Amino acid sequence: MQSEIVIVGGGAGGLELACKLGRKLGPSKVMLVDCRLYHIWKPSLHEVAAGTLDIHQEGLSYQMLAHDNGFTFVYGPMTHLDAAQRRITVGAVRAADGEDILHERQISYSSLVMAVGSTANYFGVPGAREHTISLNVTEDAERFRLRLLRLMAVAEQAREERADAVPALDVVIIGGGATGVELAAELREASGVYATYGFSRLQVKRDVRITLLEGAPRILAPLPERVSAAALKLLGERGIQVVTDCRVTKIDPDKVLDNAGNVYPANLVVWAAGIRAPEFLGTLGLPVNKGGQVEVDSNLRVKGVPGVYALGDCAACIDAAGKPVPPRAQAAHQQADYLLRQFVSMAAGKPFDEKPYRYRDYGSLVSVGKTTSVGNLMGSLRGTSWFVEGMLARFMYTSLHLMHHQAVLGSMRTGLLALARFLIRRTTPLVKLH
Repeated sequence: MQSEIVIVGGGAGGLELACKLGRKLGPSKVMLVDCRLYHIWKPSLHEVAAGTLDIHQEGLSYQMLAHDNGFTFVYGPMTHLDAAQRRITVGAVRAADGEDILHERQISYSSLVMAVGSTANYFGVPGAREHTISLNVTEDAERFRLRLLRLMAVAEQAREERADAVPALDVVIIGGGATGVELAAELREASGVYATYGFSRLQVKRDVRITLLEGAPRILAPLPERVSAAALKLLGERGIQVVTDCRVTKIDPDKVLDNAGNVYPANLVVWAAGIRAPEFLGTLGLPVNKGGQVEVDSNLRVKGVPGVYALGDCAACIDAAGKPVPPRAQAAHQQADYLLRQFVSMAAGKPFDEKPYRYRDYGSLVSVGKTTSVGNLMGSLRGTSWFVEGMLARFMYTSLHLMHHQAVLGSMRTGLLALARFLIRRTTPLVKLH
């Protein structure tokens, strides 16, 4: 197998690049490799975990997207890179019984783009890997959702057998960034919806206790203090305990311990305290930093490896302004557009444009439930920003998701159809009990 441009990783940046390139260059020139069959917008995983979003409705088939956007999709994990021969190996795909569905394959390329995203960084905390769930992929979110349902069923049964019982379900979320804050708020709303699906004896704020632990002096530390304060107020109104300046030192199957000697009972623990690049990148012979990110120049070219590029969370990039590019969805989107222009230009016979990539911060929005968001929007003038909250911020937050859908679906018509389906899903309570 071979392709002019091979993109490994179908996350936000990689998939947008594949779709946009495919529509311009066609399936003989563009190939996407991913170890999963469906794409889901990663910021939606907290909703999947809470049970308020169905992955079967939200997930987009890579095969369908390849057909509609004019690229080739190859299913399987990348396992090896031969940079000298410009060839990658895609590993076998096996069924649950161990039988091969797809055998190992070799793919030759002219240009290779690594866009494999990020995974959890446990910082060496004992028990973190074994006793927590990190919301990196849909399987993580589904595992969390099913375990939450089982624990709620146990609490409901205890209340049914003894009216004076005090069944408590303790959920501890480690990390007060966007993922942790959004999951805490979504869980509170979801636990209220669950009561209408058979858990009638549970009193949500009493029986489902949610604690958010953050090591910094405030949650959402990278964002302006006003945004952090607004989010803290909204979480407090939802009965969510927030503990800051908390350094987690150990995680056991039933509790979380911090450096001050505090113990937090925990039936379910989510790790949202940090990310790093996937470890397999360090086995490919590419230059990586301490966080496992591939080192690239300001044109997103991997240092010392001709023909290989990297974008998104897995890329350690210093932009034209001399600043590290943060691992954020808007950075991946911008980098995808930067490489899109480069590849289209080179396909037309023009030389590589040495004008460096420059990151532009357009602000951040954080969802705090179905009807409320908070955030800051960056102005066109240096140092200016606007604080937004409430329904306006919620509308803007939803618009980000829709912009991504339109980027991968292609046409305005399909974008509008996606908008209709999206709004129907987001305004209809959804809790799956199986």
